[in-house]
Amino acid sequence: MNREKERKVYVVGHKNPDTDSICSAIAYAALKTKVTGRPHEARRAGQLNEETQYVLEHFHVKVPRLLTDLREQIKDVELKEVEGLRSSISIRTAWEKMRESNIHTLPVTRDGKLEGVITIGDIAKTYMEVYDSMVLSKARTQYRNIARAVDGEVMTGNEHSYLLKGKVVIAASSRILMSDFIDKDDLVIMGDRKDAQRCAVDRNVSCMVVCQSAPVSEEIIREAEEKQIVIISTPLDTFTAAQHINQSIPVKYFMTKGNLVTFKMKDYVDDVKEVMARKRFRDFPIVDNKGKFLGLISRRRLLNVRKKEVILVDHNEKSQAVDGVEEADVLEIIDHHRLSSIETMGPVFFRNQPVGCTATIVYQMYREAGEEIDPVNAGLLCSAIISDTLMFRSPTCTPLDEQTARTLAGIAGIDIESLAQAMFNAGSNLKGKSAEEICFLDFKQFTVNDTVFGVGQVNSMSGEELEELKRIVEPHLEKARHSHGLNMIFFMLTNILTESSELLCCGPEAREKILGAYDLPEDTDVIMLKGVVSRKKQLVPTLVGALQQ
Repeated sequence: MNREKERKVYVVGHKNPDTDSICSAIAYAALKTKVTGRPHEARRAGQLNEETQYVLEHFHVKVPRLLTDLREQIKDVELKEVEGLRSSISIRTAWEKMRESNIHTLPVTRDGKLEGVITIGDIAKTYMEVYDSMVLSKARTQYRNIARAVDGEVMTGNEHSYLLKGKVVIAASSRILMSDFIDKDDLVIMGDRKDAQRCAVDRNVSCMVVCQSAPVSEEIIREAEEKQIVIISTPLDTFTAAQHINQSIPVKYFMTKGNLVTFKMKDYVDDVKEVMARKRFRDFPIVDNKGKFLGLISRRRLLNVRKKEVILVDHNEKSQAVDGVEEADVLEIIDHHRLSSIETMGPVFFRNQPVGCTATIVYQMYREAGEEIDPVNAGLLCSAIISDTLMFRSPTCTPLDEQTARTLAGIAGIDIESLAQAMFNAGSNLKGKSAEEICFLDFKQFTVNDTVFGVGQVNSMSGEELEELKRIVEPHLEKARHSHGLNMIFFMLTNILTESSELLCCGPEAREKILGAYDLPEDTDVIMLKGVVSRKKQLVPTLVGALQQ
């Protein structure tokens, strides 16, 4: 499988998403997936407003998943895929696996879950440190591991059982002396001396390691079987066997299992690098939320991290984009707003048309690609145009927007007037929402010189409802301005039927700037802007002009 071909491209609108940014992202992601064969996934950059929720429910479309940050995550890095070891495996086997795979760290797992890690440094320590003769039994070492460590084979006895008691001894002295230091349950390393073999059986040892493939009599083997003594035959000499036998100790005796430094797939690479800088390990395990081991990551692999690929719709202002957009690979921008502040690392496909809605451009692109649009995506794009143009009442609406909406309505089998009424009613139904939620439902942030200002807007077909919203929002604006670090906030209470907006202002000189911009008397009490319903075309350009003077 071509992993690059399978990587998702995110299609996302602005923060505080409206119906256009959500519906255009969904329909454009579907078009790009069809045309390129590569998965494109629509995402949202914030919470949906009531109007957009109504539209998605009406057309039975799932809400896109939230995308809050475009910085690289561990899931964007190619992990080192390593099979986990059982904790009972010997350090020799672990070392062989490391040498085979040319790696320095191995995960120890049980039923897929991470129990610990063993490193080449841990294994090196087993050679450098002096262990007492009880270490094999303390570590509960399996007999088949012992046989493997000395390149031997089990002649008799249960190779799956464990050395649980006793010490490791070498039978190199006379039988009389051996009787003094060989005890029940010991493991004895010996050569071809029959008296040593006899002594070991008589003393009820647990295991006999017979070196240089020396013969063992039938009688000794039979007695060993009766007493459940394991006999291992090895071609190694006594010195080499004694050297190698510690390699049979299971990895669980040496592995690191406490205070493991692990990461998850959702962790951000920047944060991971910080942690890595403070630790001396070469490789770090990646686990899922249930502790299941997924792979290893090293500092070197972080250098090859792949940037997230993204297409931006309905915005080109950095302050409105998903956090971390400057670290992402922006492939395309499809928009209908003024040119602003997003910078890209390389050339980018940029399409910006002076129409009332991004959805109008997206449908044009369906037609240019020769792709038919399905009724659901047609319904979504039609809803977006209704929303952005206030059902063709906004001065941003062009003949192309209205013509496109009517074509899409025909494909989707919907009545524009009925859908618009239901959408606007849903959008202005803000019962149970706090002042903060209402304030930032449809909110955009702008920067002019050193001034950062935000403009929020609610649309309604009811004057009474707008009065109620004013009562809730107006006292909250100053708090909202401070908490979001803004110089000024403007809030539009737009009456769709009268095609006018009452404007609430907050912040030093905010009111003065608006009165000057619209040439209103200084003693104006309520700032009512007749014919002003579009934030994009009527309010923001006027404000920007006033602030630039």
